[in-house]
Amino acid sequence: MGLIWELIKAPLIVPLLRICVYISLAMSLMLFFERLYMGIVIILVKLFWKKPEKRYKYEAIQEDLELGSSNFPVVLIQIPMFNEREVYKISIGAACGLSWPSDRLVIQVLDDSTDPTIKQMVELECQRWASKGINIRYQIRETRGGYKAGALKEGLKRSYVKHCEYVAIFDADFRPEPDYLRRAIPFLVHNPDIALVQARWRFVNSDECLLTRMQEMSLDYHFTVEQEVGSATHAFFGFNGTAGVWRIAAINEAGGWKDRTTVEDMDLAVRASLRGWKFLYLGDLQVKSELPSTFNAFRFQQHRWSCGPANLFRKMVMEIVKTKKVTLWKKFYVIYSFFFVRKIIAHMVTFFFYCVVLPLTILVPEVYVPIWGAVYIPSIITILNSVGTPRSIHLLFYWILFENVMSLHRTKATLIGLLETGRANEWVVTEKLGDIVKNKAAEAAKKPAPKFFKRPKFKFGNRLHLLELGFGAFLFVCGCYDYVHGKNNYFVYLFLQTITFLICGFGYVGTIIPSS
Repeated sequence: MGLIWELIKAPLIVPLLRICVYISLAMSLMLFFERLYMGIVIILVKLFWKKPEKRYKYEAIQEDLELGSSNFPVVLIQIPMFNEREVYKISIGAACGLSWPSDRLVIQVLDDSTDPTIKQMVELECQRWASKGINIRYQIRETRGGYKAGALKEGLKRSYVKHCEYVAIFDADFRPEPDYLRRAIPFLVHNPDIALVQARWRFVNSDECLLTRMQEMSLDYHFTVEQEVGSATHAFFGFNGTAGVWRIAAINEAGGWKDRTTVEDMDLAVRASLRGWKFLYLGDLQVKSELPSTFNAFRFQQHRWSCGPANLFRKMVMEIVKTKKVTLWKKFYVIYSFFFVRKIIAHMVTFFFYCVVLPLTILVPEVYVPIWGAVYIPSIITILNSVGTPRSIHLLFYWILFENVMSLHRTKATLIGLLETGRANEWVVTEKLGDIVKNKAAEAAKKPAPKFFKRPKFKFGNRLHLLELGFGAFLFVCGCYDYVHGKNNYFVYLFLQTITFLICGFGYVGTIIPSS
């Protein structure tokens, strides 16, 4: 083996690894300049941009003494559900509590549940609110064709929806405040070129465990920077699938909901934007929601969020190039910045460079990685990413290690989406626990402590993730080699990254409680 290695090392391994280093450095620079650009823009937005109420026409809608509530537009609320035992009451109750004239509001619960018990529970909850005078409709379908996109599309076909001008969409774990519509709808009423008003997500369980804190850090950057920059500079960003209000006319003009990918929300947003519609993001309009608190649920969610955009990019890139209704600059922004760098390069460079190429250069010392590429650029990118969640700054280093682990799955999902193979259209609904964790903790606190410790039961196979364990072993070998033979002290990073891969590989990341 040693002889074969020496024979192929110089003529094959070294040149290939050098090419990989150059490609990784190029991708790192692309991501660096993208993050730097957004960092500069967000500073300018916060310092000099006018508030949305000043940039667009805005006037609160008031009841008229003579006309009553007729000057309020009719708004449809859609709540898509699938076996949401723990949270269905939360979203239905929040929607029914919205401050909007009851005769100008239609609430539509789109229940695709396959569990008959849960279907009955949801239907009874709708009947309970209907008995209080709320205009709420319970809708089911014979099949789950098209998943969420199919449910939303079917909901808009109902005869009682024809007179609705706007539709607000809330997933089953979302809890809008009563004034949500009163703050969002005026932008649509007074600005006929706006198709979408998107609110920010806030997370009720971000302190539940280390896994939820890591997610909060990533999503806070998305909302604080990416959505804000897109809204301010191009009036375009990806619809987040929930906590947004659409102009129904814009949905219809864009071709309606399509189920060709697992990101039907982004698909609709891109098509509407290509037809000249504008989007508005309101960072101070916030809707409470829930983060997945188990590692398996988070992995499935990340697969959908990474595979879907890559698959949509494959299907829409030529349509974006050929469209004549938007400027060349906006086309460049959507193709290069929105899709290519953020949805593809960002995942791949993190995994290939820091989990594959950099460790391999330790085993092949003939290949040199400049210090600016290995340390300085990733450090600056990390600092720029941390602006969204200042309270978690002390968790920043572990967040880097965790994101490197997740980049393995995101890269795999991205490649599946680009090549449209295997699980490209797999849709697994993210598990939601609602208040079950708090309730169980409260019940446990009331019960007397057991005399003997009882070991919790779990299936070890359900926790075991072989990909993470395999890469953990690979990085450990590279770290040991660097400790013995290396000169750059990369083993410190490699051993810490190994521990993180192993924690995730054994499925314990969701059980660690972060310090505040």
